[in-house]
Amino acid sequence: MSDNAPAAPGTPAPYDAVVLAGGAARRLGGADKPGLRVGGRALLDRVLTACAGARTTVVVAARRPTTRPVLWTREEPPGAGPVAALAAGLRLATAEDVVVLSADLPFLEPTTLQRLLAALRDSGADGALLTDAGGRDQPLVAAYRTGALRRELGALAAGPGDLTGLPLRRLTGALRLTRVPDPLASFDCDTWDDIADARARIREHGHVLDEWISAVKDELGIDLDVDTGVLLDLARDAAHGVARPAAPLTTFLVGYAAAQGMEIEGPEGPSNTGGGRRVRGPEAVAEAARKATALALRWEEENEAKAGGGDGSGPGTPDAG
Repeated sequence: MSDNAPAAPGTPAPYDAVVLAGGAARRLGGADKPGLRVGGRALLDRVLTACAGARTTVVVAARRPTTRPVLWTREEPPGAGPVAALAAGLRLATAEDVVVLSADLPFLEPTTLQRLLAALRDSGADGALLTDAGGRDQPLVAAYRTGALRRELGALAAGPGDLTGLPLRRLTGALRLTRVPDPLASFDCDTWDDIADARARIREHGHVLDEWISAVKDELGIDLDVDTGVLLDLARDAAHGVARPAAPLTTFLVGYAAAQGMEIEGPEGPSNTGGGRRVRGPEAVAEAARKATALALRWEEENEAKAGGGDGSGPGTPDAG
């Protein structure tokens, strides 16, 4: 099947991502904006995590370490502006649709990109972009038809001069656009006040635990989606039924067991009897957590039986005397 074949019904169409990360950050005093950390993660890494579903991700900037593999390129000459940078990134894109992103979007999520791509497909427009809290267009948080961008870039390149220094509105002004309001996802970091605001919001917007887990996964190089609710329930049961220090130790052992692979029993018993299978990844975490939770509950039952005067083999009965 060709890489450009239509997606099966009900599945997201493939898309590429172009991330512009080479700006001068003048309002930040020339600081390395893509490398500034919000919630413990570099701004660029946060954007790359959001577009992890892209078939190809191109970053237009000087090379740097990132948590996800990407293709690198530069506009010519370096510092020639966003239109020239976008043209350079598009040379490496092959999908029919492309998301175009700046590298300073701390609250961008994969669901945001899916909303943009759905709006692009459903509207029949050349592009779908976010608007910010003031209703302003954000052309660097957008999904576009790759062909439409190339057509307009070609028209600009054929005019007087070249693409150097051209503002994005010269490009997007010729496109048919649909708009998706999203004040949070469109929030970008142009100033130190913006950085401070983003760092505060990370701890206030109700997802601090998810933010922390994402930061830890990036730091450890782990790309694994698991049900954190299951692990939190396990930690609670271990702390309540055994002892408080059992919570972190038990969750560590569950992770270690899952990394080794877990046997899931089938109707005829574990896999060494032919009735089960060995699993890894999120399924292994769930199975290890299930077994450890059952153990913690058994432990708690024994404690309750002992406290009630039982022999530890079942629920105790209160002392009638």
